[in-house]
Amino acid sequence: MKRMTCKACGKELTGRSDKLFCDLHCKSSYHYRKSLEEAPRFYNKVDNQLKQNRRILKSYNKAGKATVRSSVLESEGFNPKFFTHYWKNTKGDIYLFVYEYGFLKKKENNVEKYILVKWQNYMECRG
Repeated sequence: MKRMTCKACGKELTGRSDKLFCDLHCKSSYHYRKSLEEAPRFYNKVDNQLKQNRRILKSYNKAGKATVRSSVLESEGFNPKFFTHYWKNTKGDIYLFVYEYGFLKKKENNVEKYILVKWQNYMECRG
């Protein structure tokens, strides 16, 4: 009869012949280590970028409205391609939002800037 060892720690297994791990801790740690070796899933990449974008927008928009050079935000890892929804104002400007923090890219005096806003109740869709 072939001797089986735990896939996580290498200890000899006793019990069922199809047993792979000696306990739940070994099973969990094995799968966790294996997940770290795999490439991040698409969902995780998107979720992480959204969280980073929100954190950056929040840090620069303390008062509810601000203007920041685009190079400043992007140097911190902000990626404007990742947003959760948008809002169009009466002038036709389209603000992109990352949860409750919005941004609009504008060019002033040949410098690219973001106008940062925070979601307001009047922005709700009325259908």
